[in-house]
Amino acid sequence: MESMNVTPGHGSGSTAARPLADSGQYLTLRLGSEEYAIDILRVQEIRSYEEPTRMVNSPSFIKGVVNLRGVIVPIADLRLKLNVPKADYNEFTVVIILNIQGSVIGAVVDAVSDVVTLDGASIKPAPQFETAIDSRFIVGLVTLGERTLIVMNVDALLANTELGIAG
Repeated sequence: MESMNVTPGHGSGSTAARPLADSGQYLTLRLGSEEYAIDILRVQEIRSYEEPTRMVNSPSFIKGVVNLRGVIVPIADLRLKLNVPKADYNEFTVVIILNIQGSVIGAVVDAVSDVVTLDGASIKPAPQFETAIDSRFIVGLVTLGERTLIVMNVDALLANTELGIAG
């Protein structure tokens, strides 16, 4: 894999706007009828869904915790976090184990699709609507052929403050 070191706005003399996201590889996943993309560098592993141990006084989208090789990992259902109308658990439901700001967090999604390479300049700003999804969680939109992917800011989505975890 090629490594590229790019520092936006330095030395190029360009007045072009800074890309909304870094170019690189993104894991695509499905939540309801929509396809999302998250930075592959945040992904530690993908596991099949197993019922976590429920924790009292946790936010409704926190399904509980699992013991992952000696590490207690909170499991957040992104479908509930993002108000996806229906959150069924089936054979395609998976947990993406993510490393977010030094914390290991599991994210329940309907399915993972593939890994795509995105050019940061191809990610367009999402229109601002009054939606259930907080705009801080969306980096932008990108079109790949017939697919439109919603590029997520998983750091903001699963930061400790959003999870309700005291840090």
